[in-house]
Amino acid sequence: MPKASAVPAKSLLNANDHILIMIDHQSQMAFATKSIDATNLRNNAALISKAAKTFGVSTILTTVAEKSFSGPMFQEIKDVFPEHKAIDRTTMNTWEDQNVINEVNKIGKTRLVFAGLWTSVCISGPALSAIEQGFEVYVIPDACGDVSTEAHEMAMNRMIQAGVRPVTSLTYLLELQRDWARAKTYDATVEVAKHNGGAYGIGLYYAKTMFNAQEGH
Repeated sequence: MPKASAVPAKSLLNANDHILIMIDHQSQMAFATKSIDATNLRNNAALISKAAKTFGVSTILTTVAEKSFSGPMFQEIKDVFPEHKAIDRTTMNTWEDQNVINEVNKIGKTRLVFAGLWTSVCISGPALSAIEQGFEVYVIPDACGDVSTEAHEMAMNRMIQAGVRPVTSLTYLLELQRDWARAKTYDATVEVAKHNGGAYGIGLYYAKTMFNAQEGH
């Protein structure tokens, strides 16, 4: 019989063990996205951006044909990373762009977290390619979208069958915090959840306003 110990699973994400790669959260790509509404998509992109910034996660931003076709990256992301210059590509598969690969190798982490548009092309391509090259890959499905619900779901199924681990936007934030007694990031985590955490965020506003509630001790 195994003996339990207060140690987290190695498969859980932490701030220092992965690269967040945000792909093609751009106007032209969003126009045709039907699997998630634009408000939720933008909110979730903001949520994971703020989570990464709060915890100092290594982050790569990339666009496709920004000036000539697809337009600017969501302002919600640019506001969080004003110092980041997105890597612009011609390739639909981010993994086939040498500038992106150079940045991945420069950072030097073997666990990757992807989010972007569209799931069946711009996320499946790099996710499957990275897995084949020995990387451990996570995808944030509610910060992704596709031209139809079927396209998004089939892409997620395809990636999961290949070994991708899905994790939602709010889960990503809370998994990085993981202990409310971690005072250094507690306030920032709560603020992100309050602003972008949907009904959970409303609950936080209520509890802290009415009762000055506190999760950690």
